[in-house]
Amino acid sequence: MGDARENDIAFMLEALALAARGAGTTAPNPMVGCLLVKDGKVVGSGWHEAPGKAHAEVNAIADAGERAQGATAYVTLEPCNHTGRTGPCTEALIEAGVTEVVYALSDSNPVAAGGATRLLTAGVKVRGGVCADEARELNRPWVHSLKHKRPYVIGKTAMSLDGRISTSTGESKWITGEISRARAHQLRKFANAIIVGAETVIADDPALTARIGDEIHHPLRVVLDSAGRTPPGSKVYERLGKGALIAMTSRAPQARINAYRELGVDTVICGADASGRPDLVDLLGALHERGVLSVLVEGGGEVLGAFFDADLLEEIHLFVAPKLIGGGKPAFGGHGVDRLYFSERYSFAEPQKLGSDILWRGVRRLEAR
Repeated sequence: MGDARENDIAFMLEALALAARGAGTTAPNPMVGCLLVKDGKVVGSGWHEAPGKAHAEVNAIADAGERAQGATAYVTLEPCNHTGRTGPCTEALIEAGVTEVVYALSDSNPVAAGGATRLLTAGVKVRGGVCADEARELNRPWVHSLKHKRPYVIGKTAMSLDGRISTSTGESKWITGEISRARAHQLRKFANAIIVGAETVIADDPALTARIGDEIHHPLRVVLDSAGRTPPGSKVYERLGKGALIAMTSRAPQARINAYRELGVDTVICGADASGRPDLVDLLGALHERGVLSVLVEGGGEVLGAFFDADLLEEIHLFVAPKLIGGGKPAFGGHGVDRLYFSERYSFAEPQKLGSDILWRGVRRLEAR
């Protein structure tokens, strides 16, 4: 019995690794991986690559061919039971002759749920909950988006020991080392969108790409710019990958709005918060409507502080370099907490050493929600 359980876990972890290949490309769908196993050997594998493309189960069946008959399917998410841009995965598994389905996480989307019941009625054995925690961690933006109707927000900053992201003259390249920067690019690839403020665009003209090895990925670039001050020719507005979106308020001149639109930039007019900046809840709602599941807030400090003050950060990654800057710009602007009790909003894991830097990853405590 123990060996069978160990085999279940091993195959499911392999399926989860397949699912992770869809990081940054599957939204608004979840990342899903599937293995077909027969006589203890993998005979087919697949993962969901992008909306409109075949689901993981269908790809695994195609990979296995006739060997799918009598196989056990290990799927990271309960197979869907509805027809959308593709057909139900339950029917594909039944028609392929799969005799057992082991899944990790139940499908919490009411539109697609019911897969386990459909399989059982067709005589397919079904078991759920294998590596459910790992599957939930992988798809935490999707689970969050279904529940809260807004994207999962990750904050990221690279700072000195005294919490500074630049010197008093604005110099910031580079505070952290190459290993930290490589990890930050992995975060960018995981996210569907990257958010920065107008000051960051004006000062640094960043491209906001995710560079993984020789590959360059272009997530949606989102700029908070209440009055439309950023130059339309900035790198973030280039028509690459998922393009760009600028969030403005009624302060933005119509001529400027038209200039962005002529470049193909998606424009959103948000309400203004107390500081006159685009309302963050409005922005997240607009991104949710566009199918964005996760966003990475990179800065600058005022933008990160605004998300913190609005209590919208679900997760935070702090890359800390062994340097002292003094003065300069803080990693978090805004008002901050007024009582130390509220400083315990996040649960921080053991820090990771990245070369000479330290990474602290914090996740919102459930009781804080």
